[in-house]
Amino acid sequence: MAGNKTKAGMASVAGFIARIKDPERRKDCETLVRMMKKATGEKPVMWATMIGFGSIHYRYASGHEGDCFMVGFAPRKPDLVLYVLNGTARQEKLLGELGRHKRGKSCLYIRRLADVDVKVVEKLVADSVRGMKRGAMPCS
Repeated sequence: MAGNKTKAGMASVAGFIARIKDPERRKDCETLVRMMKKATGEKPVMWATMIGFGSIHYRYASGHEGDCFMVGFAPRKPDLVLYVLNGTARQEKLLGELGRHKRGKSCLYIRRLADVDVKVVEKLVADSVRGMKRGAMPCS
């Protein structure tokens, strides 16, 4: 079975964020770094063009397995993509309180942090970290 193409790298997170042209997007990324670092106790690491915190090994019933970060995000156009959803009931409740967003299976898409309740984002991140530490799998 082929391995994951996305792996932790040595690129500078600070340098990556500094190259973001939009000052509001850059500030949002700096806020997310502080938030996720606090929730995980881990330093940020570049995983291709994603910023991840912590590391887990996962294995799905299909046999697919690999390593990924516990939580992370990517500044994409037009949204910030937060990799924080792992399907817990608490997350479903929190998403109803979040504010303007879209979602995928494991991703939360928000345009700007100003569009959402940042305290709810903090709770989603913390809930995701707790779930991952208990063995919850990232949604695929």
